[in-house]
Amino acid sequence: MKTVLMCHHDDDANRVALARWLGSFSKVAGLVVIEEGKKQKRNRIMRQVKRVGLLRFVDVIAYRVYHRLVWQARDAAFERKLLVDVAAKYLPLPEDVPVHKTATPNTPETRAFLEGIRPDLMIARCRFILKREIFAAPSLGTFVMHPGICPEYRNSHGCFWALANRDLDKVGMTLLKVDQGIDTGPVYGFFSYPYDERGESHITIQHRVVFDNLDRIRDTLLAIERGTAATISTAGRTSGTWGQPWLTRYFSWKRAARRRAANSNAGAS
Repeated sequence: MKTVLMCHHDDDANRVALARWLGSFSKVAGLVVIEEGKKQKRNRIMRQVKRVGLLRFVDVIAYRVYHRLVWQARDAAFERKLLVDVAAKYLPLPEDVPVHKTATPNTPETRAFLEGIRPDLMIARCRFILKREIFAAPSLGTFVMHPGICPEYRNSHGCFWALANRDLDKVGMTLLKVDQGIDTGPVYGFFSYPYDERGESHITIQHRVVFDNLDRIRDTLLAIERGTAATISTAGRTSGTWGQPWLTRYFSWKRAARRRAANSNAGAS
C-alpha cells in the first residue's frame, strides 16, 4: 500500500513519529508538509471571531494563555517521551521520500504532487478543510484520525468538549474517511484509552487516543486496503460541531473532575 502523510511542519508527533509508524506497514510515497504563513493564521483568527464573537474569543485566548503557563511543559515532556518511544520501535523513513511543502494544501501544486506519486491512501493530520480534488486524489481516499467521537464531537478539540460536557464515554478518536463535510464521512473505528482527566491535559489525551492505539489503527487501514473493513453506522445520533476551548469551560470541567474523584474515593472508603 502506497501512502501519504499530510501534516504541519512544526508538529513532530505527526511529522516524525506518525510517519515512522506509517512506514512500518506501508510504502510512504510522500509527505505533504504545511508551513502556514501569516495570511493563513490571520484568516483562521478572523473565522474564529466571526464564529463565536469577540467576547467568547477573549475566553479562547485566555485559555491558551492559561494552558501555556500550566500545561505546556508537561505536554512537551509527554511529546519528548513519545518521540523516544516511537524511535525505539519504528525505523525512520528513507531519506529519498518526496516532500511537498506548502502554505495551504488546497493548491494545484499539491494536487499535482499527489497525482504524480499516485498514493492508495492519505492520512491527513492538519487544521484545513480539504477540497475534493485533494482528498479524492488517493485511490482509496483520505482518512483522518479525528480527536473526538463523531458525530457528537465534530470539528475541533472533541476530547476537550466531551470532558467539559461530562460526556465521559465519548472521549476518544474517530477514524473516518474525508468527504465534503466537516468530519461527516464514513466511520471505520472509535479508539480511546483509560485517560486521566485530572492529571492529563486534553492535548495529551488527544495524542494518546491515537498513539496508544496504533496497532488497531494499522489493522483497520490494512483492512480498508483489502476491502474488508466495515463502516460503523452513526444514524440517529446527535451531531455537533465544536471549536477552540474556553477557559470558563476548562475550569468547570476540572471542578467536575475533582468532585468525581472525591465521590469515587468516598465510595471506596
